[in-house]
Amino acid sequence: MIRRSLLLGAPQFPTLIDLAGSLGIGPIYFRHHVRIVVFSELSRHRGNEQCYNPCFLHFSTAIQPERAFPGIYSSHTILLTKLENALKHRRVDEAWEAFSDFKSLHGFPDKSLISKLIDQLSYSFDSIWLRKAYELVVLIYKEKSDMLHYDFMARLALCLSRGQMPVPASTVLIIMLELRKYPPMNLWRTVFLYMGKTEIGTYLSSDLLVELCECYLHHVEEHGEKNVTHLKLLKPDTLTFNLVLNSCVRFHSTLNGLRIVELMPLVGIVADASTIVIIAQIYEMNGQRDELKKFKEHVDRVSALLLRHYQQFYNCLLSLHFKFDDTEAAAELMFAMYGNKRSCSLMQNEDKTLKLSFVMIGSSNLRTRLKLNIQPGLLQKDFVLCEENQSKLVMLIDGKLLPSKKALAKLINGYKKHGNIDELAKHLVTIRRESSISSNADLSSDVMDACIQLGWLETAHDILDDMEMAGIPMGVDAYHSLLRAYSKHNRLRDAEALVKQIKKVGLLEDLPNNDTKVSTHVRKSALVESLIQEMGDDKAIDPSVYNINSSIYYFCKGKMIDDAIRTYRRMQERKIQPTVETFAHLVNSYSSLGMYREITILWGDIKRIMDTGDLAPNRDLHELLLWNFIQGGYFERVMEVLEYMKKHGMYADKWKYKRHFLKLHKNLYRSLRASEAKTEAQHKRLEHVRQFRKWATID
Repeated sequence: MIRRSLLLGAPQFPTLIDLAGSLGIGPIYFRHHVRIVVFSELSRHRGNEQCYNPCFLHFSTAIQPERAFPGIYSSHTILLTKLENALKHRRVDEAWEAFSDFKSLHGFPDKSLISKLIDQLSYSFDSIWLRKAYELVVLIYKEKSDMLHYDFMARLALCLSRGQMPVPASTVLIIMLELRKYPPMNLWRTVFLYMGKTEIGTYLSSDLLVELCECYLHHVEEHGEKNVTHLKLLKPDTLTFNLVLNSCVRFHSTLNGLRIVELMPLVGIVADASTIVIIAQIYEMNGQRDELKKFKEHVDRVSALLLRHYQQFYNCLLSLHFKFDDTEAAAELMFAMYGNKRSCSLMQNEDKTLKLSFVMIGSSNLRTRLKLNIQPGLLQKDFVLCEENQSKLVMLIDGKLLPSKKALAKLINGYKKHGNIDELAKHLVTIRRESSISSNADLSSDVMDACIQLGWLETAHDILDDMEMAGIPMGVDAYHSLLRAYSKHNRLRDAEALVKQIKKVGLLEDLPNNDTKVSTHVRKSALVESLIQEMGDDKAIDPSVYNINSSIYYFCKGKMIDDAIRTYRRMQERKIQPTVETFAHLVNSYSSLGMYREITILWGDIKRIMDTGDLAPNRDLHELLLWNFIQGGYFERVMEVLEYMKKHGMYADKWKYKRHFLKLHKNLYRSLRASEAKTEAQHKRLEHVRQFRKWATID
């Protein structure tokens, strides 16, 4: 009966499902069995045109009927046609539906259709379809990686980064590196540009650049620089490094920044003017003054036309002098600016591209030192520095780089704190003598006026005396201001002495008649306000920390870990709180020596200090610990670090650590059951490994 009704034509078709139901045939059975009878009947009457009915076509979409009916009505052919038509007319939803049906029945279609599908999903600019395209690439990578093609993967990575989906974008690029399908450097730069706009994207782009450099170095080690055509695609250029380093500065990922800086000499990158300024910012954030000072002699020689660009460099160096409480070094730099006759407004015929030179990075040990090639006079026009950290201590005034009021306030406060105000007066005298800039002539008056407003009358009088002794008397306003201040504080004896001094320099007749009357509404100058802020700033880190960290860094880079640890222990004995940089230097040193157990001990110190609130959680440090604990197989510590990261909302790249784990511990405890653990320690370790595998979605 069923066959007969099927052969009667379209009018009988709507009753088939009802008929199947009346016979007790479920919908699944109907789809998988009844229509096979249909195809058998049609096959038997293939020569009869009346037996053909188009409404039968949709029956071929659920199983593999080509085995029963290998003709044009197979689901393989129909779904393939449907997929091709949907792609041809750019109907993404229909294409995805057809692909899903085809995949469930027949596996993947050919490469060309996969390529077209992923391209259309990528260019849909819809986050849902972008996500599906990414998931499809990951699926193909797991099941049939030879189908992955360079072109559509590169386009997908670019679209994902533009769509602010940095995690999938980085995963696609990592897969490309693993499959040796290397995208050109302009694509890397574009992806890094988009990824660097977010904090998570910055972390991922840092890891990607490290991975790219390691691929390049591995190829060089295996084949040499001249024998591999892929090297041109693999080697990052200066602009690529600048993009990633700049985003590290923007989001204060400074430990990652240091890691990338140390890769530059290994890869053979030439640092241009922008690179040097970014490195200066990273060194300033990490408190590495000695490293930054290595660049100064090269920067000092650049064309006057480039002074504007190096404003942030001098700002970072000056900031570090103050952090180290090195007032003399700060004064030397500041007053060198006042005496510098170069101006970026002057059109000088200087060489813009100074010859290639180099600076040593890290340790000065001949075996471990790294030589970074630099070209301070080279400025690329297609790159813009991060504007997040504007210069606060060095300003561009009338084409010259000069210290700001804030910098001057820091200097005055430093001299005052150390009771060495005479040195300040000497510098003021030197500036007054040598400077040809009119604004500098008022500097000593500004300093003296600030001291008077703050009540530092003895300091103001000392400056006045030093200027007189140098043969550079101050203007009448300076004497008048100090005389009024003495009168206000009822210091009549000091006032009388000052009047005699005024007579001696011949300025008594120039004093106003009401010199004993003091205005109560004296407006605070910008310098005074900066000084008040400086004196009230109690959040500054103890300067001795920076000096100790510098010593620890030197020992660690020189592989002198015992000296570094002794310095760290003395730091603890003196009740000086370590910083993130302190621990990062030690962890990196232990790691380079393969001393992972010692890092677990250091982790105990880090936890204690974080729990007391004396050390803020830092993602770069946590990630450094996480990587080393996986490397050393300390999975209890791995889970502790992950818990801290989760608690403080820090992103952890599961794909990265999953790969790291599978590379080192793929079969660790894989077949061991908890009941088979011989000791309590083994039982606990097994449990922690399983927890990690679950977190990383390995199982």
